[in-house]
Amino acid sequence: MSDEPHPRVRVTSPRTVAARHRTRRSNAAEIDELTSLGEVYVQSLMRAQLRLAAYVVALLAVTLGALPLLLRLVPVSHVHVLGVPLPWLLLGVAVYPWLLWLAWWYVRRAERNEAAFVDLVERRDAPR
Repeated sequence: MSDEPHPRVRVTSPRTVAARHRTRRSNAAEIDELTSLGEVYVQSLMRAQLRLAAYVVALLAVTLGALPLLLRLVPVSHVHVLGVPLPWLLLGVAVYPWLLWLAWWYVRRAERNEAAFVDLVERRDAPR
């Protein structure tokens, strides 16, 4: 045996070195490159927007589709307002404020969906 001291050896796990050298990609990069994670984020936004659009179309179809049926069931064709039959006023004029409100509401909800998406992407990208 030799009297020389053995050199000190540092023992580490190969996983710790790999973990230190691994760079974390941002969500924006994941989305831009359309990786599988980015694709999941984009699809979730698209699903939310499609669900909202389907809801608005269904609401529009039910309300405006029911109006002629309601006018058929309730006999108001003999009622005139300023010389114009009431059904004409309801179908030709009164629906526009409803359409404008529904469009305004849709845009607000769509923007809210997009803001929630941006918050989700930025929350994961925030340093910890």
